[in-house]
Amino acid sequence: MTQTRTRLERGRGVLGQALTLVHTGQAPTRAVLTSELGVTRATAGAVAAELESLGLIRVDTHPAAPAAGTHGRPSHGLSVDPEGPVVLAAQVHVDGYRAALVGLGGHVVATAPGCMTPPEDPAGVIGEVVEAGARLLRGSTRRCVGVGLAVPSAVSEPEGEALDPLNLAWSIGAPVRAAFTEQVERAGLSGPDGAPLPCFVGNDANLAALAEHRHGAGTKSRHLLYVTTGHRGVGGALVLDGRLHTGSGGLALEVGHLTVDPGGRPCRCGSRGCLDVEADPLAFLEAAGRAPGPQFSLLHQAARLLREEYADEGVARAAGLLADRLGLGLAGLVNILNPDRIVLGGLHAALLTADPDRLHSAVARRSLWGRGVALLPSGLDHAGLVGAAEAAWQPVLDDPLGALGE
Repeated sequence: MTQTRTRLERGRGVLGQALTLVHTGQAPTRAVLTSELGVTRATAGAVAAELESLGLIRVDTHPAAPAAGTHGRPSHGLSVDPEGPVVLAAQVHVDGYRAALVGLGGHVVATAPGCMTPPEDPAGVIGEVVEAGARLLRGSTRRCVGVGLAVPSAVSEPEGEALDPLNLAWSIGAPVRAAFTEQVERAGLSGPDGAPLPCFVGNDANLAALAEHRHGAGTKSRHLLYVTTGHRGVGGALVLDGRLHTGSGGLALEVGHLTVDPGGRPCRCGSRGCLDVEADPLAFLEAAGRAPGPQFSLLHQAARLLREEYADEGVARAAGLLADRLGLGLAGLVNILNPDRIVLGGLHAALLTADPDRLHSAVARRSLWGRGVALLPSGLDHAGLVGAAEAAWQPVLDDPLGALGE
């Protein structure tokens, strides 16, 4: 057995870890990869070469000279292969869908938005978004290695059923994973060897949290708490050491049902004053004395009001009220979960941007550890969509050789 082969055999156990480091931007050079993996330089070189041979990364064989004042040889640069495989990511929301081809590194290669009122049968809108993705693939030469779908509902594991489709007309327990898998097969999507593509379905807030942790405002965080609000309601997720904490059945972190005002609005969960009804776009519009219109989603209307009319006294007062309610809920979560970073999405990100001191103060004032927690707005435009791609990429990140059939 050659020395190179021996090094490669030694390093194959860390191929997935190495790919994840390049995928998340944590190993921009072979020297950093060597350090992060805790292997020899030769083994790291063999690992990088293997990932390059799989078409997943590129190794710069002509590295630039070291910066002035530094020592040692320049290290080979590492990056994801811009012509490498992709996954098909899809997201369903209250007024339509979006499909995209997403490469390693969270790079959106192509996207196709669509507007429609999702029908009561999930297969209708899922079929539309899958077909939109199939058209993107037909116009691409890239190899597809998986498909992922984000939906605005808690999704049970392992059944793949939508248990809380608040904003959609779907029935509780709708079999979204089965419908998604069926539509992918019907569209004729398969791997290069003709095998069915692995299909993944998850809650949009969970998947957005994963995307933010790997490519957005949550990078380098160990314990990331993500809280967001879309059209209606409040969602959240927790990422621990790079993995989503989903609980025993995929239903963990229903942060929207934290009580922040015991005498407040009735919530569909049976309680009163939950974040779900006290800190979402509808609550903001009502607090600002604005009647919601039919033209756009509530999130769009609330975000535009906050952005364009924050100087209005009533709008500013409503924003402060929501910030206080959100801060109260976040403070409780900080006391329980002790995250090192909180990332806010949707309208909550806009609230933080409009008055960061108010929200920081609300969290710090009511929690034991709140002063030491970084509080940041989302760093991604389509976090749920990128998160759906992350779910589809996960088998490749875990075992590149096994997932790609090499």
